[in-house]
Amino acid sequence: MATPAALATVTIADYAGGETAWCPGCGNFGILNALKKALVGLGLPPHQVLMVSGIGQAGKLPHYTRCHLLNELHGRDVPAACAAKIANPELVVIAEGGDGDGYGEGGNHFVHALRRNHDITYLVHDNQVYGLTKGQASPTSDQGFITRTTPHGAYLPINPIALAIAGEATFVARSFSGDIDHLSKMIMAGIQHKGLAFIDILQPCVSFNRVNTFAWYRERIYKVEEDGYDPTNKTAAFEKALEWGARIPIGIIYRKERPSFEEQLPVLKGGPLYRQRIDPMQAAKLLEEFL
Repeated sequence: MATPAALATVTIADYAGGETAWCPGCGNFGILNALKKALVGLGLPPHQVLMVSGIGQAGKLPHYTRCHLLNELHGRDVPAACAAKIANPELVVIAEGGDGDGYGEGGNHFVHALRRNHDITYLVHDNQVYGLTKGQASPTSDQGFITRTTPHGAYLPINPIALAIAGEATFVARSFSGDIDHLSKMIMAGIQHKGLAFIDILQPCVSFNRVNTFAWYRERIYKVEEDGYDPTNKTAAFEKALEWGARIPIGIIYRKERPSFEEQLPVLKGGPLYRQRIDPMQAAKLLEEFL
C-alpha cells in the first residue's frame, strides 16, 4: 500500500484529531483506535485518505481523525464516497456511519453500491440503536427490544451480512469494537481489497442499549478464521450470516474477486478526472442537439 519509507514515517500521532464528545465507555472509541492503527499499519499518510460520514454519533469519528473529511446528510455517505472515488481513484476512500444511517436512511444506497462494487471501504458502527437521538430502535435492534418508539418491542431486524452477500458484495466482514487488534486487521484487509469492502462493527452503546453490552458480545463472538473457514464459499457464507444469538461469527465472512466499478469506467482510462483536460467544445456539441 505504501513504500517502506512512508511506512516508517507515519505514526498514530499523525492522525490525532479533535477532542471527542462521545459518552465515556462508548464502543466508538475502539473503532477510532482500530482505524488509526490500520491506517498506520498500511503506511498511509493523512493526505491520501478521505473519510465520508453520515449523521449520528458514528458520523463524528472523522472529526477525531486527521485526514480529508466530507460530512454528508443522514444516510448519504456512501454515494458521496463513491463519487469521490470516481473523481480521484488515487485516494483511499472510507465511508462510515451508524446502523440507522446505513441500513435505514441509507439502505437504498447501500445495496446499489454493493452491486456496482465501488472501490471504497464502508464501516458501519452497529450498536443496534439510534444513539444520537436518544435511543430509538434501529434497523438492527433485536426483536422485542424496548424503546420509546417501540414500547411493545422492536420488530424483526434486518441481517446486514446476509443482505450484503445477496447484494453481490465482494468483501463482507464483521468485527467487534472491543477487540481492537481484530478490527484493525479487518479494516486493513478491507482497504487492500479491490472493490467495495463492507465491515459491520458490533459496537455497544453504553447509554441506550443495556442489552447488547461488551459482556454480552464477549460471551458469544468467535473468530471464523480460527475454524479454518473458507470465505470464498458463498453457501457457507450465508450459513454464517444467519448465525446470531448463542454464537456470533466475526471475521471475513465472504470474499470474491471481480472488477471494481472504477476499473470499468471508460472515462478513467485517461487517469483521474482532476488531471484530465476539459474540452469546452464537448458541451457545445451537446447544446447543438437542442437547437
